[in-house]
Amino acid sequence: MTIAIMAESGTGERRVALVPDAVRYYRKRGWDLRVQAGAGLAASFPDGEFQDAGVALAPDRDTLLDGARVVLKVLPPSLEEVAALPRGSVLVCHLDPLGPTETIEALADHGVTSFAVELIPRITRAQKMDVLSSQATVAGYKAVLNGAGAMTRFLPMLTTAAGTVRPAKAMILGAGVAGLQAIATARRLGAVVSAFDIRPAVKEQVQSLGAKFLEAALDEGSEDEGGYAKALSEEQHQRELELIAANIRDQDLIVTTAQIPGRPAPVLITREMVASMRPGSVIVDLASESGGNCELTVAGQSVEQGGVTIMGPSNLPAELPFHASQMYARNVASLVDHLFDDEGEIDYEDEITAATCVTHDGMITNDRVRDNLAPTME
Repeated sequence: MTIAIMAESGTGERRVALVPDAVRYYRKRGWDLRVQAGAGLAASFPDGEFQDAGVALAPDRDTLLDGARVVLKVLPPSLEEVAALPRGSVLVCHLDPLGPTETIEALADHGVTSFAVELIPRITRAQKMDVLSSQATVAGYKAVLNGAGAMTRFLPMLTTAAGTVRPAKAMILGAGVAGLQAIATARRLGAVVSAFDIRPAVKEQVQSLGAKFLEAALDEGSEDEGGYAKALSEEQHQRELELIAANIRDQDLIVTTAQIPGRPAPVLITREMVASMRPGSVIVDLASESGGNCELTVAGQSVEQGGVTIMGPSNLPAELPFHASQMYARNVASLVDHLFDDEGEIDYEDEITAATCVTHDGMITNDRVRDNLAPTME
């Protein structure tokens, strides 16, 4: 079986779906690997390192895909790339399955079996395949660094001949993987950190990192079966807004990470809250691409309102492509190893396989994706 690794064509994407260190995961199965020339350069993996690891180098996309059974990418393919995929091949990558529908429909029409890494279930045996968690770790870390770089203050306490500088205050909204990494990073940089999450179960994790946990009195269950946050009722949402408003005025850095799969991100920071903050403060909104947790966020841009900088970064993992690629490549290698048996066949009844499969045999197979497509087909 030949596995092809495509170079990324998306603007600003510097990651690659295979790194030399991950080659061994495929070699132990006896599979052949082929990488497009230059695919790893932006992530600091030159072609020579792939060749030294026994990976064949393809000079262009057509040569790469010729005869490939499996194709690995990071971002969803463009419509042009979908058309270039071999019919009957297997594609593994991000697919944004609950977003725009054109790519999913094109994959089905082209007879490609596709697996969306975003849909890997949060169960114990799938942990090593969890792309969302590994890339969220990168995003949470980078968010604090970007925010610190935009601040007008130091993060740590400093004692100098010119006097003592008090430590900055940082608040993290959402204590999932990205939020916990943001807490840890802000603490390492010396900030006084507090955090809020609607799920009381994460309180111990927040406190173990040295941050103060802000609690709101929410009566209803706040997470779904997969461990993700659920949308709250209007009354419950108002309670969390009141808690955030009471704590936001003194903050120098805020990182927001709250997202609900398949839905717009909840607004946690209103225009009025931003107006109450000190000039020179910074908000880094990791939910910008799904609408933003801050009412004033502009996806992909940094804006200023009353002296407060609001950053809406997109694709932060691509800003740390070396380690982001390492983590992604290991996750994907574990998923591909799981998908195929020794005869190269796929068991579509398997829990992990069924959850991640989006298109197969000319059809859209995932229920959530079909439900998302339904309004566009009416």
